Amino acid sequence: MCLLALLLLPGGVCHGQEVPPVTQDSTLTDTTRQRFDDRMIDNLKKLSERKTVMGKLLKSVLVFDRVDEEVYGLDAELIQREYEKHTYKIVRRIDIMSLDAFGYSIHDTARVPQNIFEKIGNSLHVKTGRGLIRNKLLFEKMEPLEPLALVESERLLRQTDYLLDARIIVNEETTTQDSVDVFVITKDIFSLGGSGSYTPSSSRGRISLRELNFLGQGHRAEISYRFGLDNRPRSWEASGYYTVENIGRTYITADMAYVEKNFYKEKSAYLHRDFFATNTKYAGAVGASWINERIMLPPTDEDSIPRYSNLVYNRQDAWLGRSFKFKSYYLGYEPRGRLITGLRFINTNYSVKATENFQDNTLVMGSLGYSIRKYYKDRYLFGFGRTEDIPAGSLLSLTAGYENGDLRQRKYLGASLSLARYTPTFGYLYGRASYDSFVREGEWEQGVVQLESLYFTRLHERGNWKLRHFIWGRGTWGINRNPEELLSINNESGIRGFRSNLLRGSRRVALNYEANLYTPFSLFGFKLATVFFADVAWLSTGNKSIPFKDPPYRGYGIGFRFRNEYLSFSTIQFLISYYPQLPPNETINEFKIFESSRPYYDFRDFRFTRPGVAEFY
Repeated sequence: MCLLALLLLPGGVCHGQEVPPVTQDSTLTDTTRQRFDDRMIDNLKKLSERKTVMGKLLKSVLVFDRVDEEVYGLDAELIQREYEKHTYKIVRRIDIMSLDAFGYSIHDTARVPQNIFEKIGNSLHVKTGRGLIRNKLLFEKMEPLEPLALVESERLLRQTDYLLDARIIVNEETTTQDSVDVFVITKDIFSLGGSGSYTPSSSRGRISLRELNFLGQGHRAEISYRFGLDNRPRSWEASGYYTVENIGRTYITADMAYVEKNFYKEKSAYLHRDFFATNTKYAGAVGASWINERIMLPPTDEDSIPRYSNLVYNRQDAWLGRSFKFKSYYLGYEPRGRLITGLRFINTNYSVKATENFQDNTLVMGSLGYSIRKYYKDRYLFGFGRTEDIPAGSLLSLTAGYENGDLRQRKYLGASLSLARYTPTFGYLYGRASYDSFVREGEWEQGVVQLESLYFTRLHERGNWKLRHFIWGRGTWGINRNPEELLSINNESGIRGFRSNLLRGSRRVALNYEANLYTPFSLFGFKLATVFFADVAWLSTGNKSIPFKDPPYRGYGIGFRFRNEYLSFSTIQFLISYYPQLPPNETINEFKIFESSRPYYDFRDFRFTRPGVAEFY
């Protein structure tokens, strides 16, 4: 019992949906049928009240009086007319409250840290500066309040890496007919994180550190170092990344990277500004990169080891986008649809070419798109209870370009359509279809057809237990691709945990299923969920072969997912997988135990991005 008590911590009661009322007399309730998690929490609480070493330890790390926070408006559309009556009023006052990572609540400002671990964690953390939060707001003091400014500002704050959640509230008590007072409250995550590993038998190890909010100023720094590498040109590898976001409240972000690996080297620097909000007018980027990498050559049936070749090049890249909104004759109503244009220049020069298919070139691309973006709020999707924004809407884009190379000239054409719908009772359904290709002398080459669909069900609840299902389907078909352009089904590309050095092809279809059961237990602040997955993938070689001719590769697995919303390394997964079919000429274990720190699925936003050549990977 003591061992179990150390592993299980309380999760609280969820208020996401109403529990049907009990019609029978409460005095007749059979106490022996009390839920398992309630009995476990009661037992842990009684154990923590004992004056023993175990009791004192449990009392220092467990909090029994807290329940899940009730979050209002989860099923409501985020872009709504909640504050319609305040549109174009003058913002008289903006008050900002920034909360530390541990022990505080964005929905209950009276809550404070209660145990020593929360207090120590906060002492090691620098809170986000109020000036940094103010720079993310789309409204200003003593200026008229534009439509959507409040809800869009709240969403932007909530999607910031170093913030767990955010709320923007209008003080209705001080509101007048022509002015408002606004209260902004944010909650940090513990932005410093790291990881490492060491194998004594081989003296091999890895160290990585990450800071998402350096000194509370929104700077992101990440470094990693590997050592003790065998059979490599060099026994170590290192990489570093640095990001400065929202420079001078312009929403311009600077990204710098330095990567020194054995088979991949990169130096790059970029300035970019996205269409971060639905009413953003201008976006663009400018930057340069220097890359030295090793690419895999097409495998043959006789190969037992992969063959590679080097590729060295530098690239200069710049683009500019402009968004146009349609006129609205309803005062205070912001139309959601946007017509967007973009123009991009890419110059690439190769100093070492892997094959003759690579050429120095200048590529000019233009695009025209129509986007409708809206957002909903829900919980228990990729997080464990925090408020999450679900993108819905549609995006249609058309792209045309011209490549002027030292060996050949050709045109580029592309089209893409994506749609998504969400309802609290049905769940979320996303679909996307695209076709992109170069055209030279009437022949289509290096083309790709992509199909994608993602569905997740509504949240099923039984007491404090919650269940959600995910289904993800993807198809990638290469059309007249170059021989060295190859697809795999490794990990995120098809089957999670699967890895093959030789299994490559030009056409791929993958189906992924996952069930997440969220439990009411946690371990030192890490909430627990169980995961089951089943992955199936087909892969074919050749530009005209059909993937479904051969039996699919499969992967099945089960495991645990721990997540602490307050830490930068928030997700930890341990999975046991089984692969019934293995590729020839390789030694791969049928069973595998692996860990992962990122979710397998993610949302596709309907934000218009820079025009570019469709990726084939």
